[in-house]
Amino acid sequence: MVSQTGRPADDQLDRDVCKLVHQFAQGLDVHVRGVADQLGLTPSQVVALRELTEPITARELAARMFCEPSNVTFVLDRLEQQDLVQRRPHPTDRRAKQIVLTAEGKRRRGAVLQRLRNHSPLNPLTPDQRQSLCELLQTLVAHQ
Repeated sequence: MVSQTGRPADDQLDRDVCKLVHQFAQGLDVHVRGVADQLGLTPSQVVALRELTEPITARELAARMFCEPSNVTFVLDRLEQQDLVQRRPHPTDRRAKQIVLTAEGKRRRGAVLQRLRNHSPLNPLTPDQRQSLCELLQTLVAHQ
């Protein structure tokens, strides 16, 4: 077990961290898919409802969902067909539309958030541990 950047121990630790992060990400994905199944939504719709915290544009939603705007358009079309969102003129940009939750959309978003909290893969962590994890992940993401 070499260390102090002699590498083998560091390499093993890096592999372990990567494996655990990957396993955790898969657990989050399974959790979101389970919530989607319970509520008759797609996983993308669950993520969109989770991220619709205020009226935003489709482009802003795409950034929050880490996907292409064209994918968000498809998700929003389906949410609009289910009367969960409306597209309204943007108050300051005539070229843009804002995505707004309907009354039913707000109710369904509440159900999504509640079910995401129930049995969340993050539940074993205390609020302080969640904060620490968030800060560590922010540091890693900022250096990519």
